[in-house]
Amino acid sequence: MKGITLSQTKIFCTTFLIIFFSYSAMGRSIHPVKDDPPEISDKAKHKKPAKITTICLDAGHGGRDAGARGRKSTEKQIALEVVLKLGKKIEKELPGVKVIYTRTEDVFIDLYARPALANKHNADLFISVHLNSFSRQAARGTETLVCGFGRMDEQDVAIRENASILLEEDYEENYGGFDPSDPSSYIVFSLMKREYRDQSIKLASLMQDAYTKNSRRVDRGVKEQSLAVLATAGMPAVLTEIGFISNPSEEDYMMSAKGQSEIVQNIFNSIKNYKNSVERK
Repeated sequence: MKGITLSQTKIFCTTFLIIFFSYSAMGRSIHPVKDDPPEISDKAKHKKPAKITTICLDAGHGGRDAGARGRKSTEKQIALEVVLKLGKKIEKELPGVKVIYTRTEDVFIDLYARPALANKHNADLFISVHLNSFSRQAARGTETLVCGFGRMDEQDVAIRENASILLEEDYEENYGGFDPSDPSSYIVFSLMKREYRDQSIKLASLMQDAYTKNSRRVDRGVKEQSLAVLATAGMPAVLTEIGFISNPSEEDYMMSAKGQSEIVQNIFNSIKNYKNSVERK
């Protein structure tokens, strides 16, 4: 299975410029065209899996990219701990489901290489685990993101998460000149990710329901953001922000064995419920 190529990305960039200036002139918000989505992969074009047999788990950041920092911990550290525990639970409690990890230790992985690994292994789901951060310590709760294009002034999470691109060698070549600090260029990613939007939103909604109903976390909702790590995944894909590392109480919760156990259980329940709904059809 192949993801989006560099040449295709450049084509999307050109398409974006045409759409952007046309719609800006009319004073309208920009949304990708629904009836002609770009080709993501052979699986997207020919096959919708009747069973969930392979799940790719992605621990955000890693190595020289620490991600967000709290008083006592880093995003890369907690995300990896949660992902490894989640993977073990899936392998133990969902017989026949294989888990692929983008990283199992503290190493830096290029953003484009993460969904590429999922594509290579024909994964049925791609789940990226991250921690949120904000200037106000009072900010708290969970939110789960799918690849899309919201308002330009609401792309703050995307800008922060996509900033990892700047740590990659040859990042301009890898992403066709994409500038992670410029929200107006983010529609390129939303144009690349249409095939599995509904399934991704369904999985994301199940995650938010699990967090709020089972652990009484603050629900910040399911949001569409233009995220490089999700854009070329040839399967339903979500990025889940499990809490605010900038909030001292949430940081303590996410560092604790109890907190991580609850987070893992919530994500696992959402995967299991999604799997059951897919396999009933």
